[in-house]
Amino acid sequence: MKSSATATEFEIFTQHIYQKLVNNDVLKPTKVEHNVKLQGKSGCEHQIDVYWEYEIAGNKHRVAIECKNYNSLVPVGKVRDFHGVLSELNNVNGIMVSSKGFQTGGKKYAEEHGISLKELRAPTRDDIAGEITTIFHINRTRCLYLIDEEYAKQKNLNLQRMRDYLALTDPKKADKWKNAAHIPLTLKERVIRNSTGKKISSVDELKAQLSEIMKPNSSQVFKFEDAWIETAEYGLVKIREVKYEFASEDQETTIQLAADIFVEAILKDAINGETLYVPK
Repeated sequence: MKSSATATEFEIFTQHIYQKLVNNDVLKPTKVEHNVKLQGKSGCEHQIDVYWEYEIAGNKHRVAIECKNYNSLVPVGKVRDFHGVLSELNNVNGIMVSSKGFQTGGKKYAEEHGISLKELRAPTRDDIAGEITTIFHINRTRCLYLIDEEYAKQKNLNLQRMRDYLALTDPKKADKWKNAAHIPLTLKERVIRNSTGKKISSVDELKAQLSEIMKPNSSQVFKFEDAWIETAEYGLVKIREVKYEFASEDQETTIQLAADIFVEAILKDAINGETLYVPK
């Protein structure tokens, strides 16, 4: 429904949505009708925007809906007028539907006199109809390094500061990183050399040697006496070990569903705030 809909278009939209709701109900209602004339106790006819009857256990129920497609909140006077019409009818329950909402006085009056107030509108891109949460099971291998402590002291590398930074950026594993001996580093090249610059291995060659039967949350360590790597953060760094951790973990991803894709209308109770999403 377009925001610039006329009063009649809003009435027909309301009829359509309520027809859809009663069709999905366990009740066996008669057809929801638009623009019905009902005779009151005084003999006068009253125009009803949307009307339907349904039966439960042999008892007939009648509902009249008054539609207000205003650009502002419906005032108490309009709710009072509708109550006057209902008072003229025989055993007819009332629902007033607005495209924008109701003033506080109107809500109080309706609650006092048993009139249901609803806000009905088409959804927008900003409305969220719900969420879908998916859990992915991921197996991954992480490469970590044990930096030589004597070398770190000589170069003023604060290993604890590195651990604290990792804990800050990965809060779910903060306790692990604060006390970690092995930490991740960003390599400029994947080659491992000795102090003379000669290649002795590479991280890829080490990974190829990993056991094929590594279990989840297990690790494998390669030790070195004289090994150096070129890092992006700290330049040339002396390491004592390269550690591969095999982690198996679940990652949760939540996707929000835009209401305008799945929902035809949003029907909100103006008094208690309960919201119903009518699917397409």
